[in-house]
Amino acid sequence: MNPAPLQDWLARRTPAARRFPYDRVVDAYQHYGKQFVPRDWTTLLQRTRERLPSVRGPHQQLTDFLTVALDKVDHRFDYRTYLGLCLLPIPDPDSDTAMAEKLLARRDRLHVLLLADLAAVELRALDSAGTPMSHLRPTPPLVGKRLRHAMRAASPALHRLSFPLRDVNDPVALARRLVTMTCIDRTPAERLMLRITLLPVSTVHDEWLFLRTLQAFEVTLGLLAVDLTCAVTAVGENRLPLAGIQLTTAASLLQETAPLWSMLATMQPQAFQRFRAYTDGASAIQSRAFKLVESLCRTPDPPRLHSAAYLSVPDVQTRIRDGQISLDDALTAIRADRNILTEAPTLRDGMRAFTAALLQWRRTHYRLAVRMLGTEPAGTGGTPGTPYLLRSRDTTIFGDHDLHHTTADIR
Repeated sequence: MNPAPLQDWLARRTPAARRFPYDRVVDAYQHYGKQFVPRDWTTLLQRTRERLPSVRGPHQQLTDFLTVALDKVDHRFDYRTYLGLCLLPIPDPDSDTAMAEKLLARRDRLHVLLLADLAAVELRALDSAGTPMSHLRPTPPLVGKRLRHAMRAASPALHRLSFPLRDVNDPVALARRLVTMTCIDRTPAERLMLRITLLPVSTVHDEWLFLRTLQAFEVTLGLLAVDLTCAVTAVGENRLPLAGIQLTTAASLLQETAPLWSMLATMQPQAFQRFRAYTDGASAIQSRAFKLVESLCRTPDPPRLHSAAYLSVPDVQTRIRDGQISLDDALTAIRADRNILTEAPTLRDGMRAFTAALLQWRRTHYRLAVRMLGTEPAGTGGTPGTPYLLRSRDTTIFGDHDLHHTTADIR
């Protein structure tokens, strides 16, 4: 592939950020795989980064894109750059102050866009050989199975967005309709976002499925962190029923992600092993959103706080050390001699629902990890792998306020 468009952009005296040839660069990365992008492309991207102070117009998106595109060259490839998380509008308790309904709508729209893009690639695998991810393509029956799970995963969000698909038994037909609808409806900014957040390390077809599914999980986990933060605030203000409603909502959202696990389980093991060889340094243990969710439920014990799980998310570790209040802390602060969970059945039910949903989420993650990794000692990105997941101890999600115990964290 010819890097001439990038060379032409760089040749301008004052290049404009909005004219950066994103499409050509993404095409090259998807054609070669990030691990194998030729040096002439990465050298030009490094020159682009050097030119940023002289680029006209806002260029934060370009800065973030270069961080993602050059992570291998810079030797700082990790889970966040692999998924391009800085380029996705993921809800965050530190920066999002919008009403809960607006944040849910934003999450739902992004969730649907990610799944529609995933479906589009699977459909292209059915319809033609001209797909960027061409190696180890799935069989038509496997594509049909994936699309059935994708449509199930998209359905609740589509319903809330008043964008429902008609009840059709053929998942391929439903997927075609979803792709058409989202292509018509999405904005130019959303189209660009979808393009620049898909820089796979290989040309293995299933890596697209892997990346989009993990991104969808991260979007939901980000909103859960916001919901839990709101629940903590509500308890601190002694609005216990409101906290219960927040937890019930969070539990329902987490339960809605179940089809994503089923879809991810259709990934061909040989395909996973092929692209996994180039993901050293990136692991879901580095998920900031999940660590926020966990720590907002209950402050981790010192061994957990100083484990690899939290060392990989130093900003969350700092939040905790600086006194982040968890739901467990908030409940303890107002408990005194009262039995709060008896007095506030809505809160009790919300805690029960969220605990059950999170426990099921962890168990499913563990089962899928065993299926893909077996019991080998190394996990994705050089992390401890499934033996680490098995080293469980009896722990709780909400500390002394738990309604039932769970096994140890498996992420």
